[in-house]
Amino acid sequence: MNSMKKLFLGLAIIGGQLIFAQKVVGVEVQNNQKKELPATISKDKVNFYDINFQKFIKALQSSDRKTADALLSDKIRKIATDDVLAKVKNGIDSTKKLEVLKVGYYVTMDGVSHPNIKYKYAGDSSEEVASAVFDDDGKILGVMPAAKEK
Repeated sequence: MNSMKKLFLGLAIIGGQLIFAQKVVGVEVQNNQKKELPATISKDKVNFYDINFQKFIKALQSSDRKTADALLSDKIRKIATDDVLAKVKNGIDSTKKLEVLKVGYYVTMDGVSHPNIKYKYAGDSSEEVASAVFDDDGKILGVMPAAKEK
């Protein structure tokens, strides 16, 4: 199924509102809903966000919902279902180490910029495998595993 290649898993920031959204077959995310700006995030902040993301992924892999929830933004935590978190977990290979590929900002349609880190697997090419969006306190607003090509 061609549309399965573009399966969008996890959390998304759509239409200026912070919501949990699962992309299912037949639902498309419009290109104009996602904008990126060049990075001007300090190395310390990037390290802080990365540590939280790595803890979040480890918590998902070990099914530690309490720790995972503690790393999510309040707005996201309230609507994070087990099913959505399982899809995020399954979208990232737990046998491989994630490392920062690119840093920037994710801008919602209402113009609010949020820190965004794109990840790749350590030792692999520069192919993006996941993107994480954070609030200023380092809490996770969204995680979007890249679609797996088969």
